[in-house]
Amino acid sequence: MIQSMTGYGKEVVQLPSKTITIEIKSLNSKGLDLNTRVPSTYREKELEIRDLLAKSLQRGKVDFSLYIEVTGEEVTTKLNESVVKQYMKQMANVVNADPVELLKMAVRMPDALKTEREEIDEKEYEVILKGIEKALEAINKYRTDEGLVLENDFWERAKTISKLLEDVIAIDPERVDAVKERLRKAVSDLQEKVDENRFEQELIYYLEKYDITEEKVRLKNHLEYFEEALKSHDSNGKKLGFITQEIGREINTIGSKANYAPMQQVVVQMKDELEKIKEQALNVL
Repeated sequence: MIQSMTGYGKEVVQLPSKTITIEIKSLNSKGLDLNTRVPSTYREKELEIRDLLAKSLQRGKVDFSLYIEVTGEEVTTKLNESVVKQYMKQMANVVNADPVELLKMAVRMPDALKTEREEIDEKEYEVILKGIEKALEAINKYRTDEGLVLENDFWERAKTISKLLEDVIAIDPERVDAVKERLRKAVSDLQEKVDENRFEQELIYYLEKYDITEEKVRLKNHLEYFEEALKSHDSNGKKLGFITQEIGREINTIGSKANYAPMQQVVVQMKDELEKIKEQALNVL
């Protein structure tokens, strides 16, 4: 089953005094490019979170964000009362001012506020892990839905290329006859007598150089292999990319050997369809 690397998942968990928001976004990338943003409190858990994301998402440019908003009375920054009182006492010796004004000045002084480092609440962390799992479920569903759209597009374009290959096969005898006629006319225009046996040998040699039988067979095989890969239970964008390269190689060879305008026009259509497949294949997991 095809999966896209593009996806989005979000989960919001409401606790009595906190709102926890988890967001995961992903775009296409050659490998796994993982960027995480977590509060300092959970910095020591970052590697564990990254491993969890890597196992589930595998590839893509992934942005993970964990936001914790305190909605209750819980605060981590507190007034350093003893330090503030000392500041007020020292300033009172210097200037005769209202205590409220002294307090306003004191709280701006160094160390007037202290930030207490929160210890990890294991129960809260379990809630966060469950939230991450739900966000991963959401982004993977998004990727699967996007993958279904890609898969349908691949099927249609592969069928179009197969139909165009049938056109190439149908045109080929006509092309060979046209090439023979061109060569005979070219010899006739020379108004020179030629050895018919020698001419036939040269004609056969020339036609063998432009023979596309092998390319037609290989292209048909590659298209069948591409369709088999689409039916696979695994989503393997790299494999699809390799197959499209082989398809492109055969199409290009047919184009270079065609030497016949109607066939070259069909080849241009095949290339156009293949380019669209290549662009979309870059987004496959």
